[in-house]
Amino acid sequence: MKDQLRTLTVVALLLLGACNIIPTPRVTEKPAEPQPMPVLKAADWDTVEGWRDDEIVPALDAFLQSCTVLKKKALWQEACIQADSMRGQDDDTVRQFFESYFVPYQVLNPDGTENGLITGYYEPLLKGSRTPSARYRYPLYTTPEELLIVDLSSVYPQLKNMRLRGRLEGRKVVPFYSRAEISGNPAALQGKELLWVDDEVDLFFLQIQGSGRVELENGEIVRVGYADQNGHPYRSIGKLLVDRGELPLERASMQGIKAWGQKNPRKLPNILHQNSSFVFFRELPGTMAGPFGSMGVPLTAGRSLAVDPRVIPQGAPVFLSTTWPNTDEQLQRLMVAQDTGGAIKGNVRADFFWGFGPDAAQNAGKMRQTGRMWVLMPVEYLPKDFPPAARVLGSSR
Repeated sequence: MKDQLRTLTVVALLLLGACNIIPTPRVTEKPAEPQPMPVLKAADWDTVEGWRDDEIVPALDAFLQSCTVLKKKALWQEACIQADSMRGQDDDTVRQFFESYFVPYQVLNPDGTENGLITGYYEPLLKGSRTPSARYRYPLYTTPEELLIVDLSSVYPQLKNMRLRGRLEGRKVVPFYSRAEISGNPAALQGKELLWVDDEVDLFFLQIQGSGRVELENGEIVRVGYADQNGHPYRSIGKLLVDRGELPLERASMQGIKAWGQKNPRKLPNILHQNSSFVFFRELPGTMAGPFGSMGVPLTAGRSLAVDPRVIPQGAPVFLSTTWPNTDEQLQRLMVAQDTGGAIKGNVRADFFWGFGPDAAQNAGKMRQTGRMWVLMPVEYLPKDFPPAARVLGSSR
């Protein structure tokens, strides 16, 4: 047993040195870094801004999706049973249900402040083919067999939700191929092509979103979702373009980056390669209600939220108070934490799922708002039931 532990430790150290520890969400960006202790402050319903104004029934439907997973956990069973009995009820009745079976806790930053960054994501539509051609020459890849994944959480609980990625080169563990290496040597992943698409920038942003749809020439729509990632950290090309003076900050949105790429085709490959992170996909059933989040349940447009699971438990309802993209108009509604993201790190930090279609793309691309968050926990929960690093203030529970 000691030899096995020693072997696992050596592998871990090798991978930690050669690769990056990253979570396993819809997309992966920066590797996880040590975070200050999260703070959750018990609150009264009257202090949850906008709580009385939300049309709350759609949030119940999203929460019921979470319950397909949460109902297997003892502390969520009663809330899920009662939620199921709320089907078909009006907003006031559903609101009363949440007030009766949950306690709101405001999420605070480590320094005690309330505000954080709220961004958006969506499900894009690309044009593609199952065979390559002069038009369709940018491949989506499935997960290659040589991608090495080591899960040490059973030995090292602090690595829960983390996986180590790399590949073997002889007896040596080395990082998996970067974006630039994959682009420069397609033979490395030959035979793992899932589909081909016609736009390199659209494919790049599909990897950022983590899921999407591809329309084939015969009109067939193929749904694809996140399968895995190469283990390299994400680097924001929007920030890079701003730092290089290529784009002003106010135009560093998804739309602005796409427009820049169209005007600068020669510079584009080098810029894209600065983000070494690379996502692999899998084909999903076309009958799904929405793309899968990290919980493994379909996301609900306008009601699903990606959060840091070290702060907010997956599946929990979260009341979000923010503003509509690029406006001061209030956007206050009950969401459900059903997804994660490599860039979604920190306490008051979330990614708002806008759904599918042009409006969703516009809103997601422009969203970079300030917001506040309250996580709703079942009344049976005690502070010890929050994520291990969490600290609960102002609660006698």
